[in-house]
Amino acid sequence: METEVKEILPEELIKRLEQGEKIQVIDVREQHEWDDGHIPQAIHIPLGTLPEKLPALDKETPIVMVCRSGARSWRATEFAQYYGYKVENMAGGMLAWPGEVIS
Repeated sequence: METEVKEILPEELIKRLEQGEKIQVIDVREQHEWDDGHIPQAIHIPLGTLPEKLPALDKETPIVMVCRSGARSWRATEFAQYYGYKVENMAGGMLAWPGEVIS
């Protein structure tokens, strides 16, 4: 499945969200990581459940995948891209996220 994965910087995601752009922010971390804090607009879909839950996402609305450091979300991005979704990986993951976090 070796494809080129598009990436977005956390600051760019914040800017796009603040401008009101419709984006599906998908957090692929495990439940305890999500509970520790996540992006307010995010939807929690742990990486292991992505294959069964991906079809429920809107193919026409851009998706940004998020995890702790960017590795799992990179795999999730590659997977969703393969199925024709408009998707980007948030570089650096939550470790690089300078914005608001809720838990």
